[in-house]
This record gives sequence, C-alpha cells and structure tokens, in this order.
Amino acid sequence: MTHIKIKDVFRERFIIYCCIRLSYIHIITMDRNSKEVLSLERRKELVELLRDRFEKHMNRHEGIEWFKVEAKLEANPIKLWSLNEMERTGGEPDVVGYDEKSNEYLFYDCSVESPKGRRSICYDRNALDSRKLHKPKNSAIDMADFIGVELLTEEQYRGLQQLGDFDTKTSSWITTPPNIRKLGGALFCDRRYETVFVYHNGAESYYAARGFRGLLRV
Repeated sequence: MTHIKIKDVFRERFIIYCCIRLSYIHIITMDRNSKEVLSLERRKELVELLRDRFEKHMNRHEGIEWFKVEAKLEANPIKLWSLNEMERTGGEPDVVGYDEKSNEYLFYDCSVESPKGRRSICYDRNALDSRKLHKPKNSAIDMADFIGVELLTEEQYRGLQQLGDFDTKTSSWITTPPNIRKLGGALFCDRRYETVFVYHNGAESYYAARGFRGLLRV
C-alpha cells in the first residue's frame, strides 16, 4: 500500500509539473506573437509616418520608389513590428539603400542624435554581467536582438554620415570586431568638427549620451 501511495504522489507531481510547463510555453508563445504583430490601425499609422519621412528626405534614397518599399512592408508584418520598435525608441528609421543581391531595402535609424530610448547601455550581455555595481538596465546587443536589427558597422555608420550630420552631441555603439571585443573593448562613433570619429571604450561602460543605431533589412 505504501509503495502504491508513493507512486501516486510522484504521478501527481509529474502531472502538476507538466501543466506548469505547458502554461509557461503558452505564455511565451503569446508574448512572442504579441511582439511580432501590430494592430491594423497601428500598421496604417506607421506606414504613413514612414512614407512621410521617406518623401521629406529624398536625398537618403535616390532612385528608390516608395510604393515598392510599402509593398515589402505590407508583406512582412514582423519587419513592421521591428520598425515600430525602432520608432518607439527614438530611432526615426528611414530607407537609406537597396541591396540588389538580397532584394532587400535597408532601413537605418536616422534620428539626428543617438536614439533617446536606447542610451545609458553597455555594449553586450557579457559586459553587463561583468559589472558588479551600478549596472545599466540593458546592453546594445541585447536591445538590437530584441528589436530585430543589427548594429551599424563602421562602414555603414560612415555611409549614414554622408546623408547628413548625425551624433553631433551624442555617440553610438557600432559593431565591434571580435579581436577587440575579446580583449574587453568595444567601438563607438560620433561626429565632431565636421569629422566622423571612431573611439574605443571598455565594453561595460555606459553613458547618458551614448546609444546605438540599427540596420533593418526588409
């Protein structure tokens, strides 16, 4: 009898564990789906906002036609969610180019200064975990992964600066080569004295005037 009771207890615990696990998976799935789908109203508002910005800054995308970009957006709701996050965090995304090989339009964060909603962050998760005190709330790499974008490379950042004057009062983390990151460093850029500068810092550092700019392929 005792043996049977023990088996019943283990069976009950196993059933409870399975129920909890299934509930957890359901919650995660709901969260993932809610992140990637905007309401129809918000999608319409966002597309109109992006179109207005596109038409206002034609120098950023000469030879590119908006209706083709819009068709891509309408066919990619997940990309629209990412653009919405770029916009929500102050990036002011806009089309800056077209990749013929991959048939993708390239959106960069084109806010005059580094996006306000992504500042005071260190470079990546390892840097964040290495801090014992006064940790920032997030890292650039983690935020970029969540939004669904890539940090600009130095080449891409310099290309953006050909389209206007950006980061004249702030700075932005950029993709750091593995050999530098391995030694604890990370790179960031800004524009001062009509010149684009590339600097290094400890990857765990963070400042109120430093964020990051992202690239989204659509």
